[in-house]
Amino acid sequence: MTSHVNMKTQHHRSSSEFKRMKFTGQGQRSGFSKGVVVDIVEIDPLVISASTQAMGFPRLSVMTPLGDRVHSKPDLIDEVFWKGIHERLFLHESDAEKFILDTTRIYDMVFVDAYDGEDIFPRKLWDPESPFLHALEKRLHPEHGAVVVNLHADSGILGGDGSAPSVLDGILPMGKYVSRVCRAYKNVLAGKSSGIAFTVSAPWVCNASLVVSRGFRRHNGIPDRDMVLNRLISKSLELDTMMNLPFSCLQYIKRGFILVD
Repeated sequence: MTSHVNMKTQHHRSSSEFKRMKFTGQGQRSGFSKGVVVDIVEIDPLVISASTQAMGFPRLSVMTPLGDRVHSKPDLIDEVFWKGIHERLFLHESDAEKFILDTTRIYDMVFVDAYDGEDIFPRKLWDPESPFLHALEKRLHPEHGAVVVNLHADSGILGGDGSAPSVLDGILPMGKYVSRVCRAYKNVLAGKSSGIAFTVSAPWVCNASLVVSRGFRRHNGIPDRDMVLNRLISKSLELDTMMNLPFSCLQYIKRGFILVD
């Protein structure tokens, strides 16, 4: 959830103004705000089947390869529980790279959560020379587009019981693999003068959220950690109220914030 909060803070726009969002990996299910149109890309048909048949995800959202809805009318239970949101969800069975290469849409926000069953983030989704990142660079809104990537820790920090040591309550160290992913996304997507990238840690689940945001004005062309952090903090309470969040995003922003070089 930290990813969603940070992304929307950076937009400086109300939730009703967002044009389109893209989720890669169906694990992301929250953050469907008022007015948001969401494309969800999932490569595994079993995940799609389980989510719509057993986990309450709306069946109306499932799309055909030609871009039509599989089901022409929503179920009554979808109308009751999703209250119109299901009409703005489009669930595509596709490889993420193929989808972003084929689409012509411009996205305000893109969420990437693409680890496979062996906890591997496919190289083609983070290699700086990959068609995926370069296509994503063109499909992201040039003025305020933002990308959030869910990252799993790769630094071997867990104790014998599988928990993170208390000394890491405020920060989650990044190993070489995660650091390379962060730099690749920043270098390709952030731009030379108007973009920044940062991570926020969730050590208790050994995850970090990478945020790459365009349109963030820099002081003298150089991003300053304190300036970025203070700007995020100043917007957190406003965002809590606007999104009616059940928790404060401030605790996530203040914990383990790292500006990506």
